[in-house]
Parts: sequence; structure tokens; C-alpha cells
Amino acid sequence: MDESTERFWGPAETTAFQECPPAVAAARESLASTGVHLMPAATVRAHFGSGEEEWARFASHWEDLSQDRYAAERGTCRLRRYGQFSLTPATGEMAQLPDTPFMQPDRSNPLYVDVDRHFEPLTDAFVADPLLRSVVSLLGHVAGALDSGACWIAKVHPFRVLATVDDEGQPTPEGRHRDGVTLVSSLLVGRNNATGGRSTVFAPDGPELLATTLDEPASLLLSDDRHTLHGVSPIRPLDPSRPAHRDVLVTTLTPA
Repeated sequence: MDESTERFWGPAETTAFQECPPAVAAARESLASTGVHLMPAATVRAHFGSGEEEWARFASHWEDLSQDRYAAERGTCRLRRYGQFSLTPATGEMAQLPDTPFMQPDRSNPLYVDVDRHFEPLTDAFVADPLLRSVVSLLGHVAGALDSGACWIAKVHPFRVLATVDDEGQPTPEGRHRDGVTLVSSLLVGRNNATGGRSTVFAPDGPELLATTLDEPASLLLSDDRHTLHGVSPIRPLDPSRPAHRDVLVTTLTPA
């Protein structure tokens, strides 16, 4: 990672903003102007300087997720883990925070108002993976277009949504919603035998701002959660004789 990517760019720092790596500069500009940005997989991989071996190692962590019992109670088969980090973009410091229940603010997720959800923590191997640090660091730099906070809280959710011929998979059973954060991101890690899973970001009054199907691992969708809504359509098996799954890393950032 070059020296410029280790800096923090606040919204008013015009000169530093112009020195951003191209991927970061494009994302910041889109988020500031439209509230949404899609970073193609090739751009993400090039920014991280990662190859197939690194992404295969990263994807292997999705084989070690735990059942989401809250989703199961509503008929959705979903696996996940959860953890939090503090991030200081100016120094690149990233520290894991103690495990706590996950709770979303009022008026964000209508399915779980005032519900503390307890999920299995992130594995040590996942926390130690260099690609996780790269993803969170990138998001910290991008989020500087939305808020000038010097430190961020990153909430990290590796998800696997499963589907069979009899049960479609629901990535967002709550429908279009906010997460109650500043920046929300969805990084595609993998899809197997899946159709559907179209991600859409909406303006608060309803029009679509962007709709895309994340189908190439490392594709990254970013949105300003304060001023947009988002949702993902169900997935179904392409081959009805086999199950389908969709693996994503959802990471949100709020100022500390």
C-alpha cells in the first residue's frame, strides 16, 4: 500500500483529496454527490494488490459461520458472525473492541426494534486476515467524504444466505431499510448456484439511485446510510437439485 493511502482525508482537505488513490477518490466523489458508489471487483483487487490466493483464503472464513437464530425465527436460513473495531485512518490503527450484542438504532430496521441480538464472535483467523484490515482501512478513507471524524467504529458482519428449491434466501428480510450508520458497504465474497440477489439503493422518497447484482468476488457497493435506503432481492438456486448460497461482508462505519 503506497504512502498516500495511509493518510486521512477530511471533506475540506482539497489538496489531500486530490492526492487520493484513484479508487478512493472516485468513491468519495460519488458518495458525496449521489450517496452511492459501486467499486468493481478489478478495482478493489488492484487497490489491495491481492491475487487469487489471498481472496481464496479470505473466502474460506465463510465456511466457519454460525446459525443466525433471529433470521431462522422468520424463516430465513442465514449464517453469520459479528465483531467491532475502532479505526483511526490518520495512523492506520485498527483495534478489535470487546464483544457486545448487536442493536440497531430506532427507525432503522423495523424487524428488530429495541432487540439486542447476540451473535457468535469473529474467529481469530478472520480477525488476523490481512484482507480484513485492508477492507476496513479502505472504508475509513472513503467515509471521510461523509464525516470528518478522526476515529470510526466499524461493525463487521460476514454473512452467508442459503436457499433451496423450496425456500428462497432473503438477504434483507426487512425490505428496504437503513442500518442507522454513516457508511454501509457490501463486499461480495462469493456466490454458488445462485440467481437473484439484486442490490438496490434508493433515495428516501423512493426512486432508485443504483441497482446491481454483485456477481464477481471483490465487488464493493457503498452508500451513505444517512440519506439512502437499501435492500437486496431474494436468491434462488440456478440448479433446483442443489442448494444456493451468497456470501458477503457487510461493514458499517459510524464516528466514534
